Amino acid sequence: MSSSSTARTARRRTLRVAAASLVAAAGLTLTACSGSEAADAKSAGHTNSAAAESSASGWSGLQSTGAKADVKAGAAGKQSGSAHAAKGGKAASVLRTQRLADGISTAEISKLGDQHYRAKIVARGSVLATMETRGHDDGLDANDMFVTLTLDGQVHSWMGGGHQGPGTFKLAGGWTAKVTKIGELRYRAQIIGHDGVAATLETNQHDVGLDANGIYIVLSSGGVISAHE
Repeated sequence: MSSSSTARTARRRTLRVAAASLVAAAGLTLTACSGSEAADAKSAGHTNSAAAESSASGWSGLQSTGAKADVKAGAAGKQSGSAHAAKGGKAASVLRTQRLADGISTAEISKLGDQHYRAKIVARGSVLATMETRGHDDGLDANDMFVTLTLDGQVHSWMGGGHQGPGTFKLAGGWTAKVTKIGELRYRAQIIGHDGVAATLETNQHDVGLDANGIYIVLSSGGVISAHE
């Protein structure tokens, strides 16, 4: 086996969580759950302004997202944050604009602080949703276009490749996801590598995302999971 293949295999066995300086201990757990008032977008028939704008722009099912992540590994503490409805939160200058995989929408990325970025998803002049990191990555399922925003402000998007949970699915990068339903618009995905469960994603009426050492994973509140390298 070449050194590059060995390095690649080792990379895929190790989940990078940049939320805090983590102790190298077995049983890394990352649990993502909701932390945003935008929950009503999915639980009340998509009647908020972001959903209405998305329908007018051709994204008829787009949801704004929210997530809160608890990282537990040795002395690592609790980090939390949220992605919320469009036009919310404090103002920040746009660092850059990036076109997304659907060829229609763009992400306007702003830095709010250390490992704290915001990406406004814009299509045809309308802000459809806002993603935000605050100690954790964020994710979005926008009608089969999946988007992640990482702790270092990088946006990754791709089309398709989703698996509808519950179930166990092979993902990019050699990961396996075991998706279970735990409630209404609540799903949990165990991200499993060669050494066992490396991370856990959990939705609570909001999509969540993860950068698994260069493999980008989104779990939607409807139980769809997709990953891209």
